[in-house]
Amino acid sequence: MADYKATLNLPQTDFPMRGNLPQREPQTLARWRELDIYARLRRERAGRPRRVLHDGPPYANGDIHIGHAVNKILKDIIVKSWTLDGDDAPYVPGWDCHGLPIEHMVEKKLGKPGAKVSAGEFRAACRDYAARQVAGQRGDFERLGVIGDWDDPYLTMAPQTEADILRALGRIIAGGYLYKGERPVHWCLDCRSALAEAEVDYQDKTSPAIDVRFAVLDRARAAAAFGASGDDRPLSLPIWTTTPWTLPANQAVALNAEIEYGLYDTGSERLILATELAETALTRYDLAGARPVGRCTGAALEGLMLRHPFLDLDVPVILGDHVTTEAGTGAVHTAPGHGADDFAAGKVYGLKVYNPVGSDGRFLPGTPHVEGLQVFAANKTLIELLRERGALLADRPLQHSYPHCWRHKTPTITRTTPQWFISMAHADLRGKALTAIAQTQWTPAWGEARIHGMIANRPDWCVSRQRVWGVPIALFVHRVTGELHPRSDALIEAVAQRIEQRGIEAWFELDPAELLGAEAADYEKVPDILDVWFDSGVTHQSVLARRPELGYPAELYLEGSDQHRGWFHSSLLTSVALHGHAPYRGVLTHGFTVDAAGKKMSKSAGNVIAPQKVINQLGADVLRLWVASTDYSAEMSISDEILSRNADAYRRLRNTARFLLANLAGFDPATDALAPEDLVALDRWLLRRAGALDADLRDDYAAYQFHEVSRKIHHFCAVDLGAFYLDVIKDRQYTGQADGHPRRSAQTAMYHALELLVRWLAPVLSFTAEEIWRCMPGDRTDSVLLTTWYAPPALPAEDAEPLTMAAWDRVRAIRDTVNRQLERLRVAGDIGSALDAEVDLYVDGTDATLLRTLGDELRFALICSYARLHPADQRPAHAVADESGLWVVVSACTHPKCVRCWHHRDDVGRHADHPELCGRCVENVAGNGEQRCFA
Repeated sequence: MADYKATLNLPQTDFPMRGNLPQREPQTLARWRELDIYARLRRERAGRPRRVLHDGPPYANGDIHIGHAVNKILKDIIVKSWTLDGDDAPYVPGWDCHGLPIEHMVEKKLGKPGAKVSAGEFRAACRDYAARQVAGQRGDFERLGVIGDWDDPYLTMAPQTEADILRALGRIIAGGYLYKGERPVHWCLDCRSALAEAEVDYQDKTSPAIDVRFAVLDRARAAAAFGASGDDRPLSLPIWTTTPWTLPANQAVALNAEIEYGLYDTGSERLILATELAETALTRYDLAGARPVGRCTGAALEGLMLRHPFLDLDVPVILGDHVTTEAGTGAVHTAPGHGADDFAAGKVYGLKVYNPVGSDGRFLPGTPHVEGLQVFAANKTLIELLRERGALLADRPLQHSYPHCWRHKTPTITRTTPQWFISMAHADLRGKALTAIAQTQWTPAWGEARIHGMIANRPDWCVSRQRVWGVPIALFVHRVTGELHPRSDALIEAVAQRIEQRGIEAWFELDPAELLGAEAADYEKVPDILDVWFDSGVTHQSVLARRPELGYPAELYLEGSDQHRGWFHSSLLTSVALHGHAPYRGVLTHGFTVDAAGKKMSKSAGNVIAPQKVINQLGADVLRLWVASTDYSAEMSISDEILSRNADAYRRLRNTARFLLANLAGFDPATDALAPEDLVALDRWLLRRAGALDADLRDDYAAYQFHEVSRKIHHFCAVDLGAFYLDVIKDRQYTGQADGHPRRSAQTAMYHALELLVRWLAPVLSFTAEEIWRCMPGDRTDSVLLTTWYAPPALPAEDAEPLTMAAWDRVRAIRDTVNRQLERLRVAGDIGSALDAEVDLYVDGTDATLLRTLGDELRFALICSYARLHPADQRPAHAVADESGLWVVVSACTHPKCVRCWHHRDDVGRHADHPELCGRCVENVAGNGEQRCFA
């Protein structure tokens, strides 16, 4: 008996089904380095349209976390999709190296500068620490498969960059935006420095909430304003505050001119309260029986003098729009030294700006009652003092949202201190920034409203910090007048040139006489450093405008959604101040990573997913697939279960590629590929389907809709290929002649489909796409990353096809109906595979015409041994109908089984030389080979 297995075209491939991905990927990464992919792209795409995605620099501090991985992978997907467009898409990664996070880590080891180490030694330690962190993070980012200029990233601590940061400040000063003034700023007691708005988080905090009497001095005038008579009983204006520690700085009590206030008689005293809040307040005081004896607006009480509850101080009643009836009493204790609204109201009334709190958060020497106490510790002392003085009406704790230091996670305070500010009003910086926002493409679209609200309502930007590790505010200020040196422009450039050579230490070690000569005695160096957000905010100057391969403005800025108040924000303001427009044409933001329950990840909760662990266990491509398949516009959920599902999806994609590669064994596209018009109709269907999907996916990549990309590719592999096309063509792939027309037709279609698929996958599954690329037949570039989108050969017009795409959709639907009935037979044990069955279809109309077109090849489309058509009115009683009026009868086939193709046919054994074969297999083994038209 002949060995018919030797005639089968069984698949062979070097591309493994699964592979040990965590071990295989580093091999691909090493090959990319050997090929110097980034440099080759720069050379080969020189002169092409340039598209620059600018990197939001992570802090050079600590291990990378899952949010870092999301950020870098999204950037990489975009850059690689631009590269596939044929554009020059340079990507230069970078790091923020200055600022508190690094100072904080170095302080843990060395202590604060000026104690055990000098400021210069401390800065050197910060620089060394940041350099080590950059080296570690760079390796992790590369391991994610991110392609970029890792050999020459930008670092904000590089002397050239530090000098350019200072130069950007100089230009902003020259534009008149910078001024020094006393304004309230967020102050971190741990940092001992001012904080920018972007450095403040709001978290729940329990604070003492107290109601305090301010005794009215002119009781007669106050009573008259309410239309009541005066008497000798105490009359007080209660305030409500959650910051008792600010009472030593009180300078007034504010009312709203339009709010209605009532005079309430409690019996032993009278109280002034906003009428909307009176009932709640009196209940707090256990004075619910008090009755109103008169009403007036806040405007009638302006100028009324009050006695401070524990200081020898008389304070006025002032008016302010910031007073509301949301909570409290309708009267707001006002300390211009400790609040933005208080400061603004105090400026109108000429109040003293008094700040008795030092940089360490302790009350300064000479402060009555609380000298030397830390502010939050002083709350208890002040409450007891108020109780002793009979000024405390109520004391109840309140849990509320309160500003915290973004890095230390500790409550901040508000202090009015001398700082350097960038004015939002000068040259209409605010208005120009809002215009620039409207001219930018925001993805997701809600980002526009978010940053618009932040810019519209933000105060002037405090850019000075009282720290040591950062770019200095390298200015000389007159010791008497406080004015900047008149040659500040030239002096800043002179300092920048020195920093370019020696780094920021050149400023801190500079003898003013070196630049000022005899004037040095009249001027002092500004000791502050710049807000780290200014560092990253001017990278459009220090990086984009400095590096010839980049460009300004950038095509896209990409970062997490918190950067509307951070990097996007500071970059916008500095660019508008310097150039009048945004530094970006588009901005893309992604959400934070949370666990499957939507909870924020934290080590204490035990729900942290480390990207390094995922890479070691599942491979970087599974992590990349999770990023791409998740809607980044919202919070991004990740867990072991979610990653496991993505691993399953990954295996589907990988195994589809493996099947295609296996069935391209022995196929040389240069000699074996058929022209589109010569293909079997089903193979043209595949190319038409893949071509339409290619257009969709390119649009999705261009719109940054990566979850749609992932979904559509998976559907194509699982449904169009796995559940239909590849299932149907197995017969002619494995049983046809190796170089016969039916097999070459399918191979041609699979080749073109794989050329498309490998490129669709390349931005997301970069390692896998590279493996596929190296196993594919035909001449090709050294790497899939060096290619562009694929253009398969043009197909005949669809209306010239014997079956349109809609007709094939109907064939697939009929096939699904048949498969359900075949599965019923299989479950009953009547058949094993579908080829053990025969199918009778009872149908009329367009379905009958369609199925007759397929002829005998209908059985190959349905993957059964026989498929017969009958008029619908001849259907037997046991026929099963689908929703369209098609009737189906399936049954086990009684004809003998061909040992080669496994079809049950009545012609098995008719050929004397091949008694175990069907006629079709005899033709494929000993004849000229079968022909296929449709399937």
